[in-house]
Amino acid sequence: MIRTSSLTKRYGRITAVDDLDLDVREGDVYGFLGANGSGKTTTVRMLLGLVLATSGSIEVMGRAMPSGARQVLPEVGALVEGPAAYAHLSGRANLALFDAMGQGARRATRAGRVDDALARVGLGGVDSRPVHAYSLGMRQRLGLANALLRRPRLLVLDEPTNGLDPQGIREIRGLLLELNAAGTTVFLSSHLLAEIEQMCTRVGVLDRGRLVVQEQLDVLQQPTGRVVVHTPDADRARALLDGQVEHQEGERLLVRVPDAAALNALLVGGGVRVASLSAERRTLEDVVLAATSSGSDTFSAPAVGR
Repeated sequence: MIRTSSLTKRYGRITAVDDLDLDVREGDVYGFLGANGSGKTTTVRMLLGLVLATSGSIEVMGRAMPSGARQVLPEVGALVEGPAAYAHLSGRANLALFDAMGQGARRATRAGRVDDALARVGLGGVDSRPVHAYSLGMRQRLGLANALLRRPRLLVLDEPTNGLDPQGIREIRGLLLELNAAGTTVFLSSHLLAEIEQMCTRVGVLDRGRLVVQEQLDVLQQPTGRVVVHTPDADRARALLDGQVEHQEGERLLVRVPDAAALNALLVGGGVRVASLSAERRTLEDVVLAATSSGSDTFSAPAVGR
């Protein structure tokens, strides 16, 4: 659905995006993750033909961009850098106007498309208030409704949950997963680790304009080959395991063993009380911090209730 080759964007001496090779496949929920200022929005704008690349190539749905924009963009829903809207008009009026401006829009079915899009993002009961009276979360929902007007094959979203409360975030997450299950490919740009980890099937990590990770999320989170053991007999377990414990923090041990079941049998047989035992898996935060030069404070921590 999206493929770039050596995509680069420079502003004078500043390289915002550097030699980027994206591979977004049909059916993906692709999480494009990076700290603020890492080049995510510049990349998204190039994908949509809003900014011209300095060098490299872009292909969206099999067509070169931006030359193929007239054929591609009617099948793409996008929300970039916050929702655009005419502040003096209502949300419904904005969507009707945006629909009328689109290629191939059928006037006879416009009202139904607008109502459906508003309902899908939780604005079905919206009144005639002008957009300037909307909260940030309502504006964000309206921007997403605009992206859904044409029932796109591809959704390109830049920080789509910005300004939403935890309930709203869960609702939008559920909507995007529902759309993906129905066949829409989702490209989601975000700096929120929890948002990507809970929703995406494939992940790309951008660090200072360079793509440093691109892989299936389940591959990135495969077992590390270590086992996490919680036991009140930590010292006894450590002595019994004879050098296999790589790290100890109170009652928590990290043990390098090939067979977790055999480890459990050894510990129990040696009189060690095992409170829990599980394979260690890397979190997405572990993956990102290992691959980037950024500190953890540049990414958002998971929000309570998400």
